[in-house]
This record gives sequence, structure tokens and C-alpha cells, in this order.
Amino acid sequence: MNFKVARLRVKELAEALGVDSPEIIATCTLLKIPASSPLSSLSVEQSKTIIDYIQQTQTQKNVDEK
Repeated sequence: MNFKVARLRVKELAEALGVDSPEIIATCTLLKIPASSPLSSLSVEQSKTIIDYIQQTQTQKNVDEK
């Protein structure tokens, strides 16, 4: 039996988070997640890691601006 694992493209994740694809790719580089283009595929776990990182950095930016 073959099961399809849920995958998400970099560009789809960027749209969902309201950021641009290069920011997601840069985050992937920092987190050592292999993604080199907006069409690169991410697993659910990789997507969660990226989302957590971006939310933390956005929260930090908001705190720094105050």
C-alpha cells in the first residue's frame, strides 16, 4: 500500500503566511531544510518548523519596534 504524504509548496506556504517566497527559502536555509525554489515541496513537519520560526521572528520584530 502506498500512502500520499501531505506536501506543501514553498509558494503556498508563503501565501498562507503573508510573506514572500524568498523569505521562506531564506528561512529554510537557516533551518537547514532543503528548498531552493518556490516550487520546492515541504513536508508537514518542515512546514510547522518554518511557521514556528517565522511567527517567533515576527513577534520579536513587534517587540523591538515598541
